[in-house]
Amino acid sequence: MAFVEVLLLGFLVACALTAVLHRSTMITILTYMGFSVVMSVIWMLLQAPDLAITEAAVGAGVSTALYFLTLQKIRELKESEDAEEERRRKAGEEGRK
Repeated sequence: MAFVEVLLLGFLVACALTAVLHRSTMITILTYMGFSVVMSVIWMLLQAPDLAITEAAVGAGVSTALYFLTLQKIRELKESEDAEEERRRKAGEEGRK
């Protein structure tokens, strides 16, 4: 059992480092979700099922969904800003003619 616990703790450290050092927001969110799932397993091994269920539901479920929704909204805002800049640029070119 100690080997499994050490392995899970090593995975937690790897997830934390990956989340901090990786440049991709998507990878960071997925790593955070993995971190929460492993923490849920660790809570079960520590015989704290209430914490395990909470960690799985909130950490891996709700938080991850909110991060994905936020990431989607940010991308939509960037796309609309890019389209607005393109429209202004074209209007400026036509005004010069």
